[in-house]
Amino acid sequence: MEGVGRLIVSVIMLTYNREKFVSRAIKCVLGQTFKDFEFIIINNGSDDKSGEIAEQYAATDSRIHVIHRERGNIGSGRNAGLDAAKGENIAFVDDDDLCERDYLEFLYRLASENNAEISICGAADKVFNEKRVLCPEDALIELLWREKYNVAFPAKLFKASLFDGVRFSETSKYDDIELMPRILGSANKIAYHGLPKYTFVRHESNNSAWTTNHNLLDAETLAEYLAVYRSRTIWLIDKFPLRTMTWRYFEWSFMLSMVEKISRLGLLDCEKQGEMMASELAAHAKDFMECGLILDYESKWMEQYVLHEFS
Repeated sequence: MEGVGRLIVSVIMLTYNREKFVSRAIKCVLGQTFKDFEFIIINNGSDDKSGEIAEQYAATDSRIHVIHRERGNIGSGRNAGLDAAKGENIAFVDDDDLCERDYLEFLYRLASENNAEISICGAADKVFNEKRVLCPEDALIELLWREKYNVAFPAKLFKASLFDGVRFSETSKYDDIELMPRILGSANKIAYHGLPKYTFVRHESNNSAWTTNHNLLDAETLAEYLAVYRSRTIWLIDKFPLRTMTWRYFEWSFMLSMVEKISRLGLLDCEKQGEMMASELAAHAKDFMECGLILDYESKWMEQYVLHEFS
């Protein structure tokens, strides 16, 4: 499996003020059964000991390259890693997560055996012993359902060529929502096997902590989510126009879930946005309700939170 005169995988990890977690994450990568990789750690302007810890490990393993940079968003940090990467494939890990010892080997074998440009494994919270080889459109639809894998860049292995001329947003906090569909949509073949090889560790300082504690949702966060969802929908419709109603359904589904949470939890900071989304849903109610994808609970929410108010 190991290459001769070529580097197979570049592992990219961004760290920012994770001195309690980063050592554990580094050990997970260094303990991989697959050995032919470089490990690029980007210290994204930490003011704790995260960068020092990374340097300590770099002194003991020549595969580690530490890049120290001024504080930027997640996307700009990952871009620094992509710019430095020399591997034929790219894998991402987050500095507070865990991966199994065969994480890289599993993903590399899965891609190689299926001649796929992207391979995806299961995660501890999404375990399916199912193997599929998908075309881009089917992979995107599976992604947007969020049942088997999500928009996060870990738990996947990518051909490095997919990032040629493509980079993460350097202004958005949630650039993965927009970029992941573009990467999947540019591949020829995606291999998925849902055995869990990665663990996303959830805690209050996660960038997406509000998705598990909805009381943390505020107007600024919601505005940015709505913007990237809209941008994603526009790109998907342009790329795969025959599935236009499918792409619109997933944006409407997100909006409806936000309307329900704003109303049920009394999130006053987001009240005006909730009214705006409810108004838009009402305007497209017929298409949404008759698209063939809407779930039973969504039909009930439409009646309760949207149609009741705009009838």
